[in-house]
Amino acid sequence: MWQPIVSSTRHHGDVGGEALKVRGDGGYDSDVLIVGGGIVGLSTAYAITRAAPGTRVVVLEKEHAPALHQTGRNSGVIHSGIYYRPGSYKARFAVRGAAEMVRFCAEQGLPHEVTGKLIVATDRSELPRLHALVQRGRENGIPVRELGPAQIAEYEPAVRGIAAIHVGTTGVCDFGAVARRLARLAEEAGASVRYGAEVRVVGRRGSAVAVRTARGEVLRARALVNCAGLYSDRVARLAGDDPGMRIVPFRGEYFELRPERKDLVRGLVYPVPDPAFPFLGVHLTRGIDGRVHLGPNAVPATAREGYSRWTVRPGELAGTVGYPGTWRIARRHWRYGAGEIRRSLSRHAFAEAVRRLLPGITVEDLIPAAPGVRAQAVLRDGTLVDDFLFAESPRMVHILNAPSPAATASLPIGREVARRVLAHLGGEPEGRAQSSPSGV
Repeated sequence: MWQPIVSSTRHHGDVGGEALKVRGDGGYDSDVLIVGGGIVGLSTAYAITRAAPGTRVVVLEKEHAPALHQTGRNSGVIHSGIYYRPGSYKARFAVRGAAEMVRFCAEQGLPHEVTGKLIVATDRSELPRLHALVQRGRENGIPVRELGPAQIAEYEPAVRGIAAIHVGTTGVCDFGAVARRLARLAEEAGASVRYGAEVRVVGRRGSAVAVRTARGEVLRARALVNCAGLYSDRVARLAGDDPGMRIVPFRGEYFELRPERKDLVRGLVYPVPDPAFPFLGVHLTRGIDGRVHLGPNAVPATAREGYSRWTVRPGELAGTVGYPGTWRIARRHWRYGAGEIRRSLSRHAFAEAVRRLLPGITVEDLIPAAPGVRAQAVLRDGTLVDDFLFAESPRMVHILNAPSPAATASLPIGREVARRVLAHLGGEPEGRAQSSPSGV
């Protein structure tokens, strides 16, 4: 069970031996500080400015531009919500968010396309899971159509399977462009987005929250929102809160088809996922730019921003290896992990996985593409948190787990977080901290 976030005795700013004085005299630089300028943080800023005009919002992003990590390094798929447990945040927010994302892109003139996708079974053992997905999709209110081999070929002539689901509401867009537009709209409404502003210290006392950035700048606010993605657990601990979980980074490695072979894939093609994992398996994605990406696999990363297998940050690696949940995942799922590592080390093994869906592919057809890193929340018992996870403590809202489909769901996530943080500003009593009821 998910344990509610617990406030420690360090709220006065004594973090890692550094003291941060927090004035309680109402000398605020803003009403809300948002840590993290990915699509979730920027959607939250946008939502606050729309829900409560005049609220002073400052977004702090450590990089020189928005959306350079999870947001800007995914496959650009607008997910339908078919995979997720009915009633969960992922199911509700993805279904709602997909429609809103398409509408937002259309209204803002951003590139997007509703392509639909196929989820393809290549072996009879996968049929029960495929049929379960049909039922789940219908429970989530998603229109699905079951296909046989001949109908699969009508959509994707080069793809082979014994059965499939066609999901018409799936699409593609450029989430980096969406994040940049959200930043612009939030700024036009009065928010401030500051780049090169890495948060190093967090403190709070009375009615004030304060942060110190790497540049030594101190900012004070009435509330703070933690949208730090790969570092969300660390920011929670900086604030003196015990998040009860750890971000374990998984690197997702992609290839793309050689340009002269990209016509083999018309749209989006996915395998039947294993319900034991939050990863969707190696899939085929024609992006908004027309390039066809294959992947990702999922291998443990040796740094939270470890986009290369050669990127090693010893402190971060030690934190991951020393966490009990990491070892429990490894013991429980070592066979699955060994297969992922094999595909990471061998292009032939990766091509073999792709050929289950696309038999005509050869190793020579694969060109390495930019990888990404998934921020996966893991509990101490080794449970992979499979829903969006929110937690609150006095004057703070933490988004502790927001991997895929968070980009798809970013607009409703932003409204949810805005609702929570505005309740803190509204003077609601500071009782026991609350966590997401559907966290695990």
